Amino acid sequence: MSEAAGAPSAFEARVVAGYGRHCLLEDRAGLLYEGQRRGKRGDVVVGDRVRCLRSAAAQATIESILPRASLLLRADGARSKALAANVDRMVVVFAPKPAFNERFVWRALLAADAAGISSLVVLNKIDLDADGAGALALARLSSLGCATLAVSAKAAAEAARTALRGALGSASALVVGQSGMGKSTLINLLVPQANARTQEYSTRLNLGRQTTTASRLFALEGGGEIIDTPGFQAFGLAHLDLQQLAATMPEFSPLLGRCRFNDCRHLAEPDCAIRAAVAAGRIDPARHAFYAELVEEMDRLRRRDPTLP
Repeated sequence: MSEAAGAPSAFEARVVAGYGRHCLLEDRAGLLYEGQRRGKRGDVVVGDRVRCLRSAAAQATIESILPRASLLLRADGARSKALAANVDRMVVVFAPKPAFNERFVWRALLAADAAGISSLVVLNKIDLDADGAGALALARLSSLGCATLAVSAKAAAEAARTALRGALGSASALVVGQSGMGKSTLINLLVPQANARTQEYSTRLNLGRQTTTASRLFALEGGGEIIDTPGFQAFGLAHLDLQQLAATMPEFSPLLGRCRFNDCRHLAEPDCAIRAAVAAGRIDPARHAFYAELVEEMDRLRRRDPTLP
């Protein structure tokens, strides 16, 4: 049915950049629009497919969000934040310098698994891994069945680009990592025009330098796409409950349901299959300690906010 005379024209678009309440939309023809959500704030994220109405030149009102294939969340304290929608892979980047937080990587992987999203862990700057700490962390993850990659985006740029491009294929991938891990360098390898596109997004949103803290989606040549996110130092998991947390630990999941008690927390309960596996050396004590820290963190947050799951 055609649009009524004088009525705004409806169209579908993808959210390709977002900063706070601002977002940028790209339609199927590649045209960009500054988007605003009708009646709501903060529920549209990069990667969303939306239904819009043109409201003015290069501007549109978002009427609805189309069904999502996935939604990746992280928590900041007790508050959950959506990182991206409709992605099927998370790329977690870490590097030997500056010093990385191994538990940040572990947390990100749990969040991806809980969202039904596959993961790839990338050790960048391998030329700076003099003490082997980065390689050891990567080997630990590989032993848990995680897909891993070791590259040097600056010292061996072409080899890094080829390896990353091959690993990503046609996936819609989200890149996360702590500040300083080399995410932007990796993005620029995959998307040579990323800086120019970022500047275009910045101009359209009239945000200037603030877009350094925005999320941005880039199409990859030959298929697939990649979403760059701001670097952040913490990856909270308050949006997960205890059962989800245990189920997302790959070394725990085969043993779940084998404890004496159905509600076992795998901490101090008798006849716990998880604790028995730790004692037998089948589960790394450091990983169980990590799990215990998460449970303590969740308990603390739920005492403050009983509405959490």
